[in-house]
Amino acid sequence: METKRHMSSKFEVLFMDDAHEFLAGIDAKARSKILFNIDRAKLHNDKELFKKLKDEIWEFRTLFNKTHFRLFAFWDKTGKQETLVISTHGIVKKTGKTPEKEIEKAEALRKKYFNFKKSQQ
Repeated sequence: METKRHMSSKFEVLFMDDAHEFLAGIDAKARSKILFNIDRAKLHNDKELFKKLKDEIWEFRTLFNKTHFRLFAFWDKTGKQETLVISTHGIVKKTGKTPEKEIEKAEALRKKYFNFKKSQQ
């Protein structure tokens, strides 16, 4: 008798509007690869897939057809039921270093998210 080993994900991923728009605006094959890598990152700690950038900001990393895609994200561990990773927005990375303004945008969206969440309590 064969049994399947079930691997549970370490976190769930939610996409903010800017992340949805980024994914909707790119090639379907690239989008599929990005989502595949996000699913892999949920199961395995791999800095090639999900890496801390600065302070509270992380990035999902995908290389597809010689193009570097980045989706910025942060953790929300305030819920007791599950750990969430919130993806703020995405870019096609054109330089070796991640642009500081993109990290700042992710941080601003992170603050906005937690301020909104706090106001809902």
